[in-house]
Amino acid sequence: MDATAGPVWGRREQQDFRSRVRGTLLGAALGDALGAPVDGMSADAIQKAYGAAGITGLALAHDRRGAVTHLTQMTLFSVDGLIRAQVRRDTGAWHPPTDLHQAYLRWAVTQRDWGPDERRAEDGWLAREEWLYARRDPARSLLLGLGDGTMGTPGSPKNPGEAGPEAAARSAPFGLLVGWEPQLVAQLAVECAAQTHGHPTACLAAGAYAVIVHGLARDESLDAAVQRALALLAARPGHQPVSEALQQALGAVRQGMPAPERVTRLAGAGTAEGLLAVAVYCALVGEDVRHGLCLAVNQDGPSAVAGALTGGLLGALHGETALPPAWLAELEGRPTILELADDFAMEMTQGPALHGPAGSSPAWLARYPRGVAGSLPG
Repeated sequence: MDATAGPVWGRREQQDFRSRVRGTLLGAALGDALGAPVDGMSADAIQKAYGAAGITGLALAHDRRGAVTHLTQMTLFSVDGLIRAQVRRDTGAWHPPTDLHQAYLRWAVTQRDWGPDERRAEDGWLAREEWLYARRDPARSLLLGLGDGTMGTPGSPKNPGEAGPEAAARSAPFGLLVGWEPQLVAQLAVECAAQTHGHPTACLAAGAYAVIVHGLARDESLDAAVQRALALLAARPGHQPVSEALQQALGAVRQGMPAPERVTRLAGAGTAEGLLAVAVYCALVGEDVRHGLCLAVNQDGPSAVAGALTGGLLGALHGETALPPAWLAELEGRPTILELADDFAMEMTQGPALHGPAGSSPAWLARYPRGVAGSLPG
């Protein structure tokens, strides 16, 4: 798998890209945090608890306001893995799914250990962030899929019957590879989804979501990005559930005023394709980021996933300055998210200056060690 030549990075292009990277990661985290207090609740129960309008701002979850779940944790490790892949490419090794698998194994260690282990020299900085060691109701499929050192692949996936949306929810960072062709972005997301969610619907939903984020990060409209995802899906076996869900999302836009019942119908059984449809619909009809995220979480389906997926789209579409500042002020882990977003943007736009033929930055290689393929954390 190889990337295409990247875009030409002028100063304005770099600033726009960084804003979209920040917007994507912060938006996904905000949606996750907004949905966390009501995750698993019915729309009626949400209204009884929070009033007729439902939840309209960050509320208490996991003993604090603005808490994120395992969805945000894993998205951050996706970014870490992508940066590592770029850094390790200098060595002649180039297999991003392996670097992502190593990153997800580092996340799995955070769910088992009490805190960072300074003796693990290959961890880099992200795995030493103590707040990431909080266990936030990770899906069983994630723990099982990453329970040993064997990497699932599309040909031999982990949890082959698992069609949940968690793999899609960690896939927004793949869409930020704006120098890649869309079909390569989709393939990487599919390959990495198979590491925990082996059902074709889960893998293809992750691929479609990454391609939609990719289009938005390249300044396409949301409708154009969805159409591109549909075109790419059409060539893949087993695409029908995901393609039909996206078509239903587009059709629902024309069915009148947005309502929780419409979002619940799109969510269906809470599997990957339904939550992808929810995210596309809420991002299309939302009057602004706040409205789109509230629409996504105030329904009967999995609210944290719906919020995270929707927030990733809205953040990629509008950039960080469109996000509600009062929510950002309370968001758990915001300094870490911003630091990682800026590192990703810097790696993608200035990588050769950080680790190239002219020399490498020791500080950068300490943050993102090149490591050795096959060396397992923990």
